[in-house]
Amino acid sequence: MRYAIYFTPGPDDALTRIAANWLGRDPFTGATHEAPANGHLSATEIAFHTAAPRRYGFHATLKAPFRLAEGESEAALDEAMANYAATLEPVVLPRLVVGQIDGFFALVPSGTSPELNRFAGDIVAGFERFRAPLTEREIERRNPDALSQVEFQNLCQWGYPYVFDTFRFHMTLTGRVGAEEAHRLRAAIDDMFAEELDRPFAVDGLALFVEREPGAPFIVHSHYALGRQTERKKA
Repeated sequence: MRYAIYFTPGPDDALTRIAANWLGRDPFTGATHEAPANGHLSATEIAFHTAAPRRYGFHATLKAPFRLAEGESEAALDEAMANYAATLEPVVLPRLVVGQIDGFFALVPSGTSPELNRFAGDIVAGFERFRAPLTEREIERRNPDALSQVEFQNLCQWGYPYVFDTFRFHMTLTGRVGAEEAHRLRAAIDDMFAEELDRPFAVDGLALFVEREPGAPFIVHSHYALGRQTERKKA
């Protein structure tokens, strides 16, 4: 079993609903469905391009999936998240935009945000006691030969290459896309997301996602609004 600390909007947020429609799965309920075709892509094409992010659900990684450290428990992790979320305030971004990172499409901030980077880094460090060290096999799965020296050091020390100075806030929408398909895919994403992205965006919650067994879809175990100890959703 693995856990992850992600940001995702609440279960009733308009962006959550749009993303679940696009990806074909709602991580709050586990419900799956066929993505709707649009004027650019068929439902089958959308399902193909969203297969990789569908398993993880719509999210931005804060602390990447990890096994629990010896002596720690799901209940203790969940309680720590609830208490921590109550001490935080939302980070407001001017807006999100559609971008590409390493060949896949994602929603990313329109500009840099030191406040958001600090927010993410504090979570990486603050919840480190709950993470079991990576095994050699887990390190190999990250393709360490393709990482920079700093990224490899992060992987070994923190369990994920892209933390602190290498952190990139992103909410993944597709797998890697070839250049010949990118234009149509971008047009399809714009059609579905553009209206909702045309406004300020608040990173305003923490979610505990759970992978119950290897390869299983990640589901939301609990979701906490920042600044108050209100449990928004708990499976």
